[in-house]
Amino acid sequence: MGILVYCEFENGRPRKTAAELLQKAVALGAGPVSALVIGDGDTSSLGANGAATVYQVSSPVLGSYSTGAWVKALAAGVKASGATTVLAAASSVGRDAFPRLSARLGAGLGVEVTDLRNDGGKVVGRRPVYGGKALVDVVINSAVGLFTVRPNSFPVGAANGGAAAVVAVDAGLSDADVDVKVVETLAPASKSVDLTEADRIVAGGRSLKSKEQFDAVLRPLAAVAKATVGASRAAVDAGYAGHSEQVGQTGQVVNPTLYIALGISGAIQHLAGMRTSRVIVAVNKDAEAPIFQYATYGIVGDLFEVAPLLQKELEKLG
Repeated sequence: MGILVYCEFENGRPRKTAAELLQKAVALGAGPVSALVIGDGDTSSLGANGAATVYQVSSPVLGSYSTGAWVKALAAGVKASGATTVLAAASSVGRDAFPRLSARLGAGLGVEVTDLRNDGGKVVGRRPVYGGKALVDVVINSAVGLFTVRPNSFPVGAANGGAAAVVAVDAGLSDADVDVKVVETLAPASKSVDLTEADRIVAGGRSLKSKEQFDAVLRPLAAVAKATVGASRAAVDAGYAGHSEQVGQTGQVVNPTLYIALGISGAIQHLAGMRTSRVIVAVNKDAEAPIFQYATYGIVGDLFEVAPLLQKELEKLG
């Protein structure tokens, strides 16, 4: 019974999605809420965000993500918790491991949901389909239901819960479960928030004309807005930005509170990756650009004139 939240960690601490999903699980009121942690890390904040119990799978082989080891650890955690609903972020780990976990457990899986509700004691998900043009409800009839949730789908409030009991889970892991050996990890040069978890994004398109202008116009604006930089596929293909900054169907699917699009026309592939943003501000010289159909605020103008004005006004706000 209840809800189990798989909490991802980074540098020994829970990622933002852990608090987001735990608090939502509590709000659903569909039974006791517990957390699942794979590897070592500081679990003290998980109880404060709503987990009554933390199930922790530790092993020397869990130093870096490996599909086989993680799926085996997830299955052991689900079994130990007895939960009937399991939530995880729709991150690279969630997208890779949870379809395999679904097959191993014979459990239904709802992917990329952006809302969850309690329908008579049963958790039901809602997710966008057809590039965000429609929404469908996901009802899972198996004994255990799995959901991956798009980051930033729910607000994160103050952590006001208590301490959680930590239960060690032995998943029987060995070197044979590790299918990838990590020989080196390089830290990214950028210190900005990961695109999928960013609350604010400033994205640019091919209209910026060059990498030099992309860097000179868009990145300072993003810094003042305390936002993460994004780019359209056209801008990435042209070499203005790296693939890790690409937003869209073949890049990152994002769900920020604020999305500022500079010189992005709004091709369906790009819209599929950012249409669920709370507030969309579009700047484009073409008044007929498709993105204006989805923008909360639209500015018809030259981005090279508008961007510096936006930056100046944001600087005034501090």
